[in-house]
Amino acid sequence: MIRTTPRLGLVPIGKFVFSHEDAMRYKARIEKLLKDMKIDYVNIDAAIPDGMVRDQRHVDAVVAHLRGKVDAIFMPHCNFGTEGAAAMIAHKLGVPVLLWGPRDEAPLPDGTRLRDSLCGLFASSKVLHKLGVPFTYIENCRMEDPKLRAGIADFMATANAVRGFRNLRIGQVGKRIDFFYSCIVNESELLERFGIEIVPIDLIDIIKATKGRLAKNRKAYNDEIAALRKKVTLEGFATDEPLLNVMALRDEMLHRADDLGFNAFAIESFMSICDELGAMIEFVHGELAERGYPCSTETDIHGAVSSVLLQYASHHADPTFLADLTIRHPQNDNAVLLWHCGFPLGLSHPDRQAKIGTHWILPGIAPGSCHWRMKDGDLTVCRFDGDRGEYRLLAGEGRTVDGPDTQNVYCWMEVDNWPRWERTLVEGPYIHHVAASYGHHARILREAVKYIPGLTFVDPAKGE
Repeated sequence: MIRTTPRLGLVPIGKFVFSHEDAMRYKARIEKLLKDMKIDYVNIDAAIPDGMVRDQRHVDAVVAHLRGKVDAIFMPHCNFGTEGAAAMIAHKLGVPVLLWGPRDEAPLPDGTRLRDSLCGLFASSKVLHKLGVPFTYIENCRMEDPKLRAGIADFMATANAVRGFRNLRIGQVGKRIDFFYSCIVNESELLERFGIEIVPIDLIDIIKATKGRLAKNRKAYNDEIAALRKKVTLEGFATDEPLLNVMALRDEMLHRADDLGFNAFAIESFMSICDELGAMIEFVHGELAERGYPCSTETDIHGAVSSVLLQYASHHADPTFLADLTIRHPQNDNAVLLWHCGFPLGLSHPDRQAKIGTHWILPGIAPGSCHWRMKDGDLTVCRFDGDRGEYRLLAGEGRTVDGPDTQNVYCWMEVDNWPRWERTLVEGPYIHHVAASYGHHARILREAVKYIPGLTFVDPAKGE
């Protein structure tokens, strides 16, 4: 699975007043913390004296040193704050900004002070507001306070989500399924407003390439299917040929992702491609997601965007899956069924047997449908969507709960107030597809939206 991490620019802020020696001591402590956290960072030691911004004349040198090299900047206010320089550096770099300063100690016995870091933060935040620069803030606290380490970790996840969104390139395999009106998107607007590229891939071309790949790698795919049989029950296949095609399609899409720089795919998941390959291709979706490339079914472009945002926000800790919000739990008023087809096998419940076989809704079509219950745990779901030029990111959290068994891949998710969620989703502009991932990531997505102009965050529990 792909693991991408953002690169951080460390821009310590000082001032000509107060103790420069004490500011440098804090700079060293902060660098040690970043190294302990294994954060990829670049300092500004080579750009300005002592690697500490203390003068308005430092702006251009710092910007030139960091531009194009970092995905975010951290501006610890080490003794006070040269607010104009700090804000102009942030403004010119145009990347996510983290503000923090160490909690000031008591005045010395003679009444003097080494730092006024909190005061400097107030000044810099005002100028950032004046310039329209969004920023993330960690409460003024001591170096040893767990809030600092947690805040830096959250900010790096936020920066990663923004990084993924700003470099979004989606491979669209086939066309939109004709009767899925809910998956109509404005491709031109996505490119113009957000820089999201949608690259069409001809269905006939990828099918030909898939069959050519199988011809060259048949033995390896036969070995893979033999290994798969030890983990999954296979039903409905007269021969292995359809499954061999499925494995080859996965690798052909991985090749194109690497060659063309895709973050994700949106695929015409039925029926032409299934007829040509002799199998439903649900297993491919999960396999791609487990390798770091979310694949949305039914050519859901906005679903692919949602999945990439969530995957990057979680630092790729687990693959995402695109689920239908399907039915309410028969006994639990705050629970709903997350259900669909191509969820990663690696996220299946360890105590339930997984199966790949026939489709229960569409009888008579090719086999290849995935059937398993998902593992238990905390969940985050999100949906990027919009109409008429207004785009929103809905994100909320829940947890799996027990519920009736059903077909295909699924879990039951309980949230704090499902009736409020339901009304928020129905009143739009969303559809029934949501990207999902294990863990707590909604706060990261909320913060990431700060740095994406034209996108509004929505909390489904509050409806706003």
